Amino acid sequence: MAYYMTYGEFQAHMKDYYQRTGNRLQFPEMTEYLYNKGFLYDSIPAPDLTDDYDSMSDEEFEKVVDSLPLSLTLYDGAPLAPTVEEADLIPNARDVFVIRHPRYTRPNLHRHNYFEINYVSRGKGTFIFKEEEHIMQDGELCIIAPNSKHDFYIDDDSTIFTICIRKSTFETTFFSLMSRKDLLSYFFRTILQGDGHANYLIFFTNSNRTLKKYIRNMMIECSKKDMYSNTCCISYVYLMFSALLRNYSQTIQFYNHEMGSDFSLVLQYIQHNYQTLTLSSLAELFHYSEPYLCTLIKQNTGLTFTQLIKKLRLADATNYLLNTSMKVSEIAEQIGYNSADHFSRVFRSAYKMSPLEYRKQHKNEEPEFVPFAIK
Repeated sequence: MAYYMTYGEFQAHMKDYYQRTGNRLQFPEMTEYLYNKGFLYDSIPAPDLTDDYDSMSDEEFEKVVDSLPLSLTLYDGAPLAPTVEEADLIPNARDVFVIRHPRYTRPNLHRHNYFEINYVSRGKGTFIFKEEEHIMQDGELCIIAPNSKHDFYIDDDSTIFTICIRKSTFETTFFSLMSRKDLLSYFFRTILQGDGHANYLIFFTNSNRTLKKYIRNMMIECSKKDMYSNTCCISYVYLMFSALLRNYSQTIQFYNHEMGSDFSLVLQYIQHNYQTLTLSSLAELFHYSEPYLCTLIKQNTGLTFTQLIKKLRLADATNYLLNTSMKVSEIAEQIGYNSADHFSRVFRSAYKMSPLEYRKQHKNEEPEFVPFAIK
């Protein structure tokens, strides 16, 4: 049987309990506590959800969220399971479900079998991944893969929205998203085709109003009960992902279980500095010997350092050729070649045609995607 309370009331009780006792409860534990106190309702009036939420201030939208109904299921008192299943949180008729993350919860490392996205709308929150902490600030957005051991908690009145998306949704509804040649689709394909190891992506969005608008509307749609709300949520997810890749792909931070967090930073540094990077400067920066660094790069990319730099340069070159009107000499300079002639020789060797011939022949095609090649 479901019980109800508004977001505002539930959060007020969470904060009051923490301030009175100095202790924190997990969401199900607080639900049981409120039931025993007689604070839950059998039903609650549906709010009017016809306002213009895009133009509201954070404070105004907070009041709207406080008025939204929260559906609660009683906790059976058993120890909290280390894995949260889709059915425990996402309603049956939903592919996407959004909540405002409760504050003052008790930390509890866990996994789940769906994608979780946490967006810091105001303030900050603590993201724990494999027992390492990261303080996420305003505008940061984190995509956590299924089966990743993690936790997220808030120690003050900050606002974080949590977006839960069924894994099966990416195999059906978001098929076209996964088929594109960009990092998000590569990330999702890797997760869906892999063996369930932990991964995450973090974007630094500087509290972009457009992104916040999409997430707000997802939150509101999840409180509507009509036949259109799930479809609307899926559409806003598409828009959110598109905005992230269009505007914030250069800010991305990632963890890949096969490489480990330390080496992922090496790859990220190579991505953003390949134009002028040397093996010796890279080895010195990350305190590796040059032979050992060469071995790591070869093991994790299948390429030598020189081959990797060449591949990154050419990947960006094809992007510039297809998506800009830059001259060949300008492209050569942009990707780190000393002369247009040298660039053209390398390009012809790789693609069996000149840069201009490539532009003419492939103008309407998407550029080749190289994993982690984010520019």
